[in-house]
Amino acid sequence: MKVNRRDFLKLSGAGIGAAAVLGLDPGSVAISAPRELALKRRVQETTTICCYCGVGCGAIVSTYDDGIIKIEGDPDHPINEGTLCPKGQAMAQVRQVDGELNKYRLTTPLYRAPNATGWEEKSWDWMIETIANRVKETRDNNWNTGAGRTDAVASFGGGELDNEECYLLSKMNRALGVVYLEHCARI
Repeated sequence: MKVNRRDFLKLSGAGIGAAAVLGLDPGSVAISAPRELALKRRVQETTTICCYCGVGCGAIVSTYDDGIIKIEGDPDHPINEGTLCPKGQAMAQVRQVDGELNKYRLTTPLYRAPNATGWEEKSWDWMIETIANRVKETRDNNWNTGAGRTDAVASFGGGELDNEECYLLSKMNRALGVVYLEHCARI
């Protein structure tokens, strides 16, 4: 039997009408459906903005109570439309891996003395004071009084810095009179 579109619609209408006359309830018909299984732990999805580079890509973070499972691009976000760069996809690895702190992430500063071959751990206080003294000494020795700046110091930001850190870094460098200030986000 060959059925065209018009005949299909007539037959469908007749079938629905007959079901209504006979009192068949579509909700009472047994439908095959997958079983609902209770999860041992609750997974939550949260939308966020990527902290890198200043573009503002949207991300969806899936988490258990004890840590991040995965991060993926938000398909409803107007900027990235579901895509993320490698830095955005690796946001979880900066802090955690499988719910635990990343064992490869440095938590104490390392210092290599001039002409030394190895690195040694130093305290944060020692490191910050040493860097501050060296920056001040270089700035003072190379200060251009007429221009109110120094050409002896440059600052290069990196993609691992978030927007707030880059903003503070640029403000600090401008206050120091640094002319050569660069970052991948062009702040």
